Amino acid sequence: MRVGIIDVGSNTVRLLVAGHGDLGVTALREERAAVGLAREIERTGAISKTKLREAVALARSLARVATESGAGRLEVLVTAPGRQAANGDELVTALAAATGSPVRALTAEDEGRLAFAGAVATLACPPATVAVCDIGGGSTQLVFGTALDGPVWFRSLDIGSLRLTQRCFAHDPPRADEFEAAEAEVESCFSGLAPPLPRAALAAGGTARALRRLVGRTLGAKELEKAKARLARRPARELARAYGLEPWRAETLAAGAIMLAEAQRRLAVPLVVARAGLREGA
Repeated sequence: MRVGIIDVGSNTVRLLVAGHGDLGVTALREERAAVGLAREIERTGAISKTKLREAVALARSLARVATESGAGRLEVLVTAPGRQAANGDELVTALAAATGSPVRALTAEDEGRLAFAGAVATLACPPATVAVCDIGGGSTQLVFGTALDGPVWFRSLDIGSLRLTQRCFAHDPPRADEFEAAEAEVESCFSGLAPPLPRAALAAGGTARALRRLVGRTLGAKELEKAKARLARRPARELARAYGLEPWRAETLAAGAIMLAEAQRRLAVPLVVARAGLREGA
């Protein structure tokens, strides 16, 4: 059976059409487009009518793609925008009408559990304990558990790469004082967070996948410092061209690197970029 998952997030709207076999989830088609809902949520607390129509139109288009790709079942997931926007319910209702499919507004815990399930399922030999850090555009999930029993510890932060960019960065590339302000903001958001220390940790989400192109799949303290230094020196468009990134991803990558560095510091093990995440978990 082919299944379609449309993921309406803070930065992008994404489609995964996949099958499930002996080797787990197999992606058959993937599509994505940037919509930037978190930018408006950070600025005004709500999604404008224009942005809402844009997100709904993208979801409608992706629903047609899923049908054309043979998906026998389609589900729409709404992550942080459904929780953080004052008119999140309006977004959910409009998505259901446009796609004709079930729409699930994920709680922060739902989002973390799905990211954990998708990321950990790709490990051939899971360690005794594992943490998953999923940094989105509008929120961050940290989950700790085992492959057998699933998550046993969970925390969610209402800050993500796009919201942090909107909050702290006004120049491209960011100035030194903006980097310092962003690092202080992230440290404040993580204040009091003391996760159980895992044997291994995975980084899920678009920020981690983009950083893999800059410094490789293992994101330890040294690699993340190297990434931040590179991101501080070059404008987003130049980074996008040099590393094959979408411009909208390059614009939020410095903020995402700062957040991953703080998560890695608290987990005390290198982060390895996950091969799957929320959509595969769903």
